[in-house]
Amino acid sequence: MSSVETERAGSPAGSPPADGPTDGPAAAHPQAAGPSDGQGQASAGHVQTAAQVKRTGARLMWLDALRGFAALCVVFDHTGYHVLVDQRNFVYQWFDPGQYGVFVFFLVSGYIIPASLERKGSMRGFWVSRLFRLYPLYLVAIVLSVVGAEHGVGSLGGAQHHPLTSIASWAVMIPDILLENNNIPNVVWTLSFEMVFYLLVACLYSWKKHKASGTYALGLGIGAVALGGIVPMEALYNLASEHGQMGLRVLCIGADVLIVGGIILSAVYSRKGGVVLPLGKIGATVAAATALILLFFNESYPFPFSGFVILALMFTGTLIYRMEQGEAPKVRSWAIVAAVFVLTMAAGLWHGDSYGTSFLWQWGTCLVATAITFGVGMACRNLQLPAWLPWLGVVSFSVYLLHPLVINVYEYYARTVDAGTGVQGLIFIGFIAVVLAVSACGYYWVEKPMVSLGRKFSRRVGG
Repeated sequence: MSSVETERAGSPAGSPPADGPTDGPAAAHPQAAGPSDGQGQASAGHVQTAAQVKRTGARLMWLDALRGFAALCVVFDHTGYHVLVDQRNFVYQWFDPGQYGVFVFFLVSGYIIPASLERKGSMRGFWVSRLFRLYPLYLVAIVLSVVGAEHGVGSLGGAQHHPLTSIASWAVMIPDILLENNNIPNVVWTLSFEMVFYLLVACLYSWKKHKASGTYALGLGIGAVALGGIVPMEALYNLASEHGQMGLRVLCIGADVLIVGGIILSAVYSRKGGVVLPLGKIGATVAAATALILLFFNESYPFPFSGFVILALMFTGTLIYRMEQGEAPKVRSWAIVAAVFVLTMAAGLWHGDSYGTSFLWQWGTCLVATAITFGVGMACRNLQLPAWLPWLGVVSFSVYLLHPLVINVYEYYARTVDAGTGVQGLIFIGFIAVVLAVSACGYYWVEKPMVSLGRKFSRRVGG
């Protein structure tokens, strides 16, 4: 889901911190902030005034607000197995709030992430920021899940029986496209898709082919319809499992080596200004190719066509960003956006027919609601939002990763509540309060300090 999950860019020295979404105002409006001299000071001729920083941040609060709302939708969906069960089941006949939430996340990530890479102009800086932004809380969530399972709180789904293989699948944050039933916590399947997108965007950037977002979105949408029903799930896993744990270990470690090695090459052999040397391009290509092969031939959840659909949505978000920046013609771009939503809708309705009528309703309503939500967010992007709304987006990564752990604790002690709707509603409100408190700790104690450390490290290594 991640993020939907990106770090705040520092404001120019002497300016108040921007209130934009995490990857900062310059991520979505790169022209708003000038090149940095490496000390956090904007270059001459590009210095923002405090008022400009504030206005830029206000324009981007809508992305934080969308992320926060999407995270709460996922929480409602998962909590609904224990509290407000009847209400969730009623809604679920036509609408899947969890699926809707992750669709919004992916669209927002597509809008922000490529802009962040292009703003940095450095593959090294981009990967350092991803490392310090995502991995610390990701590792905390895994460790807490393991500790909880050891004490009977939650489950590892069998991962404890092959720890080395499981760790290898978690290492590069792509467990969903490496092993079966190894997403710990259960929501990290979305991070696998996020990581594939990062690798693909970085590869395209290294070859200077990153501007054709509309072409990629449209091509993936067509792929979802044409190939979404025939691409195999867990094909490599099944092949490797014929050789037992050793085969699975080779699959996971081999993928880790190719991806990590490719990232390291692309980071080492890159320079500021977007220059990537030949060895860096080879590394980026190997990493991206490995991830795409795993995505299209080894995905374990949720559907065979998910890889095409999710990447299509993410590149659609990128296209919308480029259109706003004047980098893509509006009429043609809006036509592509509409076509991608039609194609992804058709892919789900056609290839998902075997999942039943409820799924077809959910797929259609979730895509329509995602488009409407993003459109409303864009329409409100110049409005001043109440501070608590974008704050939900600031802590949304923690909300997303840590709420399953809170559910595990609740399930261990309380299980399903057999009480009236009013009582269950109060319990749900209390549950949300606990999730937000835990998520605030996750953000202020883990995410924020590590992002700050990442910036310092990035300056040291010339990122």
